Amino acid sequence: MLSSSCKYGIRAVTYIASKSKNNGKIGIKQISRDLNLPTPFLAKILQQLAKQKILSSSKGPHGGFSLLKDPKSITLFDIVNIIDGSDTFDNCIIHNRSCKSVDEERLSCPIHKDYVRFRTNLIKLFSKKTIYSLVRAADEIDKIAI
Repeated sequence: MLSSSCKYGIRAVTYIASKSKNNGKIGIKQISRDLNLPTPFLAKILQQLAKQKILSSSKGPHGGFSLLKDPKSITLFDIVNIIDGSDTFDNCIIHNRSCKSVDEERLSCPIHKDYVRFRTNLIKLFSKKTIYSLVRAADEIDKIAI
């Protein structure tokens, strides 16, 4: 359902939130290496998030990325909306356009009623789940694994 770009963005923002202390910058090469993600592709994703004021970006030897917002205020919905766009939540799963336009044309979608419930729950989940909550959950998993 989510694009690779979106998944990478969520992973990277969560990583940055977990690693950056006192607004310290983390370099793209370190993020890429630690998350095992392709650097050029990741750089484009992070620049997109920086343009939308989720991340701060600076160039140079001491440059890198840091959170521009409090991780408690960044939701998964924010990241998905920035990277994949609202079509992720608006488009019919069968037809290649919004469910609203499909409804207006009376084109029946065999799973529309089920998908509407699923989509509503997904939007609620993504709107409530913050980067902070992902970092905390990952920390708990790390404690169990030790």
